[in-house]
Amino acid sequence: GAGQRQIKREKCQKARNVKKPEKLPEKMPEQSKASEDSKTAEAEGATGTTTEENGDLPPIELPPFEIVKGEQMSLFYFKFQFRNVEYSSGRNKTLLCYRVDTAGGSTEPVKGYMEDEHTTAHAEEAFFQQVLPNSSQEYDVTWYVSSSPCADCAAKLASVLNQRKKLKLCIFCSRLFEWEQPEIVEGLRVLVSAGCKLRMMKPSDFVHVWDTYVDKEDQSFTPWEDCQDNYNYYVEKLAEILK
Repeated sequence: GAGQRQIKREKCQKARNVKKPEKLPEKMPEQSKASEDSKTAEAEGATGTTTEENGDLPPIELPPFEIVKGEQMSLFYFKFQFRNVEYSSGRNKTLLCYRVDTAGGSTEPVKGYMEDEHTTAHAEEAFFQQVLPNSSQEYDVTWYVSSSPCADCAAKLASVLNQRKKLKLCIFCSRLFEWEQPEIVEGLRVLVSAGCKLRMMKPSDFVHVWDTYVDKEDQSFTPWEDCQDNYNYYVEKLAEILK
């Protein structure tokens, strides 16, 4: 509806500045993320890292909302934000789960998730500034996102792929964001033309995200009753966009 489009338009008008990251911890509990993020130090021209040893650095001034990073999201976020409903009313975040493999499997894959609050940088853009700033190595990157990129992010991702020829990106989307808008259609086409593999999440993909990226609290997950039907719906829409 109009309210949803307004939310997303606000998302697409966010400021470009992204705070410097801290190194992914082994595990970041939900309640400690804000305090951990507040310790993040800025380093000019380098990736800022904050550890317990130098955690007494004065905190930088943070924007109203910031990118949150961790290894696992809350099960409530997953069950609400990732549900592949046709109309995503009230879902004004982007949740991005990632896996980064190096060429030949020379190192262990890096896994984690990011979320944005649609006020500062989007998670898609922040990933390449915080998680993978090095453009010289060969990487296979896989994302599972709650919503497909907005037009602005699609253009930025296409630019990244055109600049980093050794980078391979595959994006699995729970939902298509405003797929009826011409600028969204064009953005997704440009993104795919730049080499990105764009896929919809099928029921088994939701199970994989649950198993890998969610703090399950001993709970089990069965895909929603309409998950397969909604997947089929979005696959058809994506095919129409990319034809």
